[in-house]
Amino acid sequence: MKEAQLIRKQPDSHNYKQATVERPDIPNHLDRQFIVDGPDQVWCGDITYIWAGHRWCYLAVVIDLYRRRVVGWAMSDSPDAALVTKALSMAYEHRGKPSGVMFHSDQGSQYSSRQFRQHLWRYRMTQSMSRRGNCWDNAPMERLFRSLKSEWIPATGYAFFA
Repeated sequence: MKEAQLIRKQPDSHNYKQATVERPDIPNHLDRQFIVDGPDQVWCGDITYIWAGHRWCYLAVVIDLYRRRVVGWAMSDSPDAALVTKALSMAYEHRGKPSGVMFHSDQGSQYSSRQFRQHLWRYRMTQSMSRRGNCWDNAPMERLFRSLKSEWIPATGYAFFA
Protein backbone atom coordinates (compact mmCIF):
# COMPACT_ATOMS: atom_id res chain seq x y z
CA MET A 1 0.00 0.00 0.00
CA LYS A 2 2.89 2.37 0.75
CA GLU A 3 4.44 1.77 -2.66
CA ALA A 4 1.12 2.50 -4.40
CA GLN A 5 0.53 5.49 -2.06
CA LEU A 6 -2.81 4.06 -0.93
CA ILE A 7 -4.47 5.27 2.26
CA ARG A 8 -6.79 2.99 4.18
CA LYS A 9 -10.24 4.25 5.12
CA GLN A 10 -10.73 2.19 8.29
CA PRO A 11 -9.88 4.02 11.52
CA ASP A 12 -7.48 2.59 14.08
CA SER A 13 -8.97 0.72 16.99
CA HIS A 14 -9.53 2.71 20.16
CA ASN A 15 -9.22 1.54 23.75
CA TYR A 16 -12.13 2.99 25.69
CA LYS A 17 -12.04 3.41 29.44
CA GLN A 18 -14.44 1.12 31.26
CA ALA A 19 -16.45 2.63 34.10
CA THR A 20 -19.81 1.98 35.68
CA VAL A 21 -20.53 5.30 37.40
CA GLU A 22 -23.59 7.26 36.29
CA ARG A 23 -24.40 10.86 37.02
CA PRO A 24 -26.91 10.69 39.87
CA ASP A 25 -28.78 13.74 38.59
CA ILE A 26 -29.00 12.48 34.96
CA PRO A 27 -29.55 8.70 34.90
CA ASN A 28 -29.27 6.39 31.90
CA HIS A 29 -33.01 6.16 31.11
CA LEU A 30 -32.37 4.70 27.64
CA ASP A 31 -30.34 1.76 29.00
CA ARG A 32 -29.40 0.53 25.49
CA GLN A 33 -33.03 0.15 24.40
CA PHE A 34 -32.26 1.37 20.88
CA ILE A 35 -35.43 0.10 19.20
CA VAL A 36 -38.35 2.52 19.50
CA ASP A 37 -41.95 2.35 18.25
CA GLY A 38 -42.24 5.67 16.47
CA PRO A 39 -40.53 8.92 15.50
CA ASP A 40 -39.64 11.66 17.97
CA GLN A 41 -39.58 9.38 21.01
CA VAL A 42 -35.81 9.09 21.50
CA TRP A 43 -33.07 11.26 20.05
CA CYS A 44 -29.35 10.67 20.50
CA GLY A 45 -26.58 13.22 20.23
CA ASP A 46 -22.80 13.31 20.12
CA ILE A 47 -19.83 15.31 18.84
CA THR A 48 -17.00 14.27 16.54
CA TYR A 49 -14.03 16.10 15.04
CA ILE A 50 -13.08 16.54 11.40
CA TRP A 51 -9.84 17.86 9.92
CA ALA A 52 -10.56 20.89 7.72
CA GLY A 53 -8.58 23.91 6.69
CA HIS A 54 -5.41 22.84 8.56
CA ARG A 55 -7.27 22.60 11.88
CA TRP A 56 -9.91 20.56 13.65
CA CYS A 57 -13.56 21.49 13.40
CA TYR A 58 -16.34 19.89 15.40
CA LEU A 59 -19.61 18.36 14.24
CA ALA A 60 -22.54 17.85 16.62
CA VAL A 61 -25.29 15.55 15.36
CA VAL A 62 -28.76 14.61 16.62
CA ILE A 63 -30.42 11.45 15.30
CA ASP A 64 -33.91 10.06 15.76
CA LEU A 65 -33.57 6.44 16.90
CA TYR A 66 -36.75 5.37 15.12
CA ARG A 67 -35.18 5.49 11.64
CA ARG A 68 -31.58 6.35 12.64
CA ARG A 69 -31.81 9.53 10.58
CA VAL A 70 -30.04 12.80 11.25
CA VAL A 71 -32.60 15.37 12.38
CA GLY A 72 -30.20 18.13 13.47
CA TRP A 73 -26.56 19.08 13.17
CA ALA A 74 -24.15 21.96 13.68
CA MET A 75 -20.46 22.64 12.99
CA SER A 76 -18.05 24.91 14.80
CA ASP A 77 -14.37 25.43 15.48
CA SER A 78 -15.10 24.94 19.19
CA PRO A 79 -16.68 21.87 20.86
CA ASP A 80 -18.75 23.83 23.35
CA ALA A 81 -22.30 23.94 24.71
CA ALA A 82 -23.35 26.39 21.99
CA LEU A 83 -22.52 23.78 19.35
CA VAL A 84 -24.69 21.00 20.81
CA THR A 85 -27.47 23.47 21.63
CA LYS A 86 -27.52 24.64 18.02
CA ALA A 87 -27.82 21.03 16.77
CA LEU A 88 -30.64 20.36 19.26
CA SER A 89 -32.48 23.53 18.23
CA MET A 90 -32.22 22.59 14.55
CA ALA A 91 -33.70 19.15 15.30
CA TYR A 92 -36.46 20.64 17.45
CA GLU A 93 -37.52 23.15 14.78
CA HIS A 94 -37.09 20.73 11.88
CA ARG A 95 -39.24 18.05 13.54
CA GLY A 96 -42.14 20.41 14.31
CA LYS A 97 -41.38 21.15 18.00
CA PRO A 98 -42.23 17.73 19.47
CA SER A 99 -42.61 17.33 23.23
CA GLY A 100 -41.93 14.32 25.41
CA VAL A 101 -38.76 13.36 23.54
CA MET A 102 -35.99 11.59 25.47
CA PHE A 103 -32.57 12.98 24.56
CA HIS A 104 -29.67 10.58 25.14
CA SER A 105 -25.96 11.46 25.00
CA ASP A 106 -22.64 10.68 26.58
CA GLN A 107 -21.45 12.52 29.68
CA GLY A 108 -19.62 15.25 27.77
CA SER A 109 -19.49 18.59 29.56
CA GLN A 110 -21.42 20.15 26.67
CA TYR A 111 -24.44 17.95 27.38
CA SER A 112 -24.37 18.58 31.12
CA SER A 113 -23.96 22.34 30.73
CA ARG A 114 -26.57 24.72 32.07
CA GLN A 115 -27.18 26.15 28.58
CA PHE A 116 -27.98 22.75 27.04
CA ARG A 117 -30.06 21.52 29.98
CA GLN A 118 -32.13 24.72 29.93
CA HIS A 119 -32.96 24.09 26.27
CA LEU A 120 -34.02 20.52 27.06
CA TRP A 121 -36.25 21.86 29.84
CA ARG A 122 -37.70 24.53 27.53
CA TYR A 123 -38.42 21.90 24.88
CA ARG A 124 -39.96 19.57 27.50
CA MET A 125 -37.46 16.79 26.84
CA THR A 126 -36.17 14.16 29.26
CA GLN A 127 -32.40 13.86 29.47
CA SER A 128 -30.60 10.52 29.58
CA MET A 129 -26.83 10.04 29.80
CA SER A 130 -24.57 7.08 29.15
CA ARG A 131 -22.37 5.70 31.87
CA ARG A 132 -18.96 7.36 31.92
CA GLY A 133 -16.52 5.87 29.44
CA ASN A 134 -19.01 3.34 28.06
CA CYS A 135 -19.27 3.84 24.29
CA TRP A 136 -21.82 1.00 23.97
CA ASP A 137 -24.44 3.10 25.78
CA ASN A 138 -24.49 5.49 22.81
CA ALA A 139 -23.75 2.93 20.08
CA PRO A 140 -26.05 4.40 17.37
CA MET A 141 -24.07 7.65 17.42
CA GLU A 142 -20.72 5.86 17.41
CA ARG A 143 -21.90 3.81 14.42
CA LEU A 144 -23.02 6.91 12.55
CA PHE A 145 -19.66 8.60 13.07
CA ARG A 146 -17.74 5.50 12.04
CA SER A 147 -19.71 5.31 8.79
CA LEU A 148 -19.30 9.03 8.22
CA LYS A 149 -15.55 8.92 8.70
CA SER A 150 -14.88 5.68 6.83
CA GLU A 151 -17.26 6.16 3.89
CA TRP A 152 -17.85 9.88 3.37
CA ILE A 153 -15.08 12.06 4.75
CA PRO A 154 -11.79 11.99 2.81
CA ALA A 155 -8.95 10.35 4.76
CA THR A 156 -6.95 13.57 4.53
CA GLY A 157 -9.86 15.76 5.64
CA TYR A 158 -11.14 18.81 3.81
CA ALA A 159 -9.19 21.72 2.33
CA PHE A 160 -11.10 24.41 4.23
CA PHE A 161 -13.76 25.11 6.84
CA ALA A 162 -15.99 28.09 6.19
